Amino acid sequence: MQAELLLHPQWIVPVDAAASILTDHSLAVSGGRIRALLPTAEARAHIRAAQEIELPGHVLIPGLINAHTHSPMVLLRGLADDLPLMTWLNQHIWPAEQRWAEPEFVRAGTRLAALEMLKSGTICFNDMYFFAEVTAKAAADIGMRAVAGMILVDFPTRFAETPEEYLRKGLALHDRYRDHALICTAFAPHAPYSVSDGPFERIRTLSNELDVPVHIHLHETHDEVVQSLRDHGERPLARLERLGLLGPNLVAVHMTQLEAAEIAAVAHANAHVVHCPESNLKLAAGFCPAARLLAAGVNVALGTDGAASNNDLDMMGELRTAALLGKGVADSPAALPAYTALRMATLNGARALGIDAETGSLETGKSADMVALDLRDPDTQPVYNPVSQVVYAAGRDQVQQVWVAGRHLIRDGEPTTLDPAAILDEARVWGARIAASQ
Repeated sequence: MQAELLLHPQWIVPVDAAASILTDHSLAVSGGRIRALLPTAEARAHIRAAQEIELPGHVLIPGLINAHTHSPMVLLRGLADDLPLMTWLNQHIWPAEQRWAEPEFVRAGTRLAALEMLKSGTICFNDMYFFAEVTAKAAADIGMRAVAGMILVDFPTRFAETPEEYLRKGLALHDRYRDHALICTAFAPHAPYSVSDGPFERIRTLSNELDVPVHIHLHETHDEVVQSLRDHGERPLARLERLGLLGPNLVAVHMTQLEAAEIAAVAHANAHVVHCPESNLKLAAGFCPAARLLAAGVNVALGTDGAASNNDLDMMGELRTAALLGKGVADSPAALPAYTALRMATLNGARALGIDAETGSLETGKSADMVALDLRDPDTQPVYNPVSQVVYAAGRDQVQQVWVAGRHLIRDGEPTTLDPAAILDEARVWGARIAASQ
């Protein structure tokens, strides 16, 4: 057999149905896809590759999927910390965005975010921000996967004036990337408190017609639920269900305020939940009952949220926090085991975004979206279980290799399609401009 690339790591974690951990196996890539996964002795005997890479002491995992973020907001990292969500939004973030959120801000922020995400093993991000066409182009140019959010709010911003204009621009973006290999789209109504019934109904119709996900903040805080009861006479999830949005296309982010009947309703509808543990902790928004959702059969993915409320885009850190917090909330050390956390950050994210046939696990025929971590560091020795080490002990500095569709985007810890010095220079310029306006 001929291959373009043959990898020989010490362990491969495919994130398959059997929760396998493969020792002394190799993986072959051709045409950007995984062509074989087999014992190393067989691979060396039967596969001829243009390039072979030895990865002693490394574990190969699927690329991480950040299922919820606002990538350009990395330029607002640390601008307004230690505040409640609505104070943070209304008095600091939204005014800053009204002044600064323009295409060049989005381009610079996306490139900085992509650099941080790739270096920490993230190969795909589900984004919600203004000027999504700029984010989509930046990700495509870098060679990274992205789900570009067709954002919608009721109020005018520098991006659009009316719900109709938001939708018109979003649909143009969807048409532009309809058949792209790396970029796809999702409707991204911001939240129940920022979008009225009419636009929601229009999104429901379009989502059903186009079979496109609906990515939304939902049940993020207690105050959101109280406000919905006051303004609509029902909880936010019930409102979305009434409007026909609770279904398999719904990607509900945060979900910290859930009753038992709501968990059952989400499971029955085959909707998806994105858990953002570190952002929720920092904003004291509440605790997503991730273990209960998983036990009910809900597909639960992981996200970082934006770097203005996290304050990083480190999915390796999110893995550990999700696993530990899940145990604490469930009052059980057996809740959210390491392999489950890794699945949330990979295959579950792909399922939520509708791209699990393409990515999320290391299986023959899927895209070669892979991350190799070096577990030879003192922090992760000795290795009894490589998945436990990845989730509970490893850091993003141990991400050494990243491939997307077989393209080597991080080689020996350094990016191949990005210029870090130029990106950091640009970020410092933006930081100085924004700081001077405070």
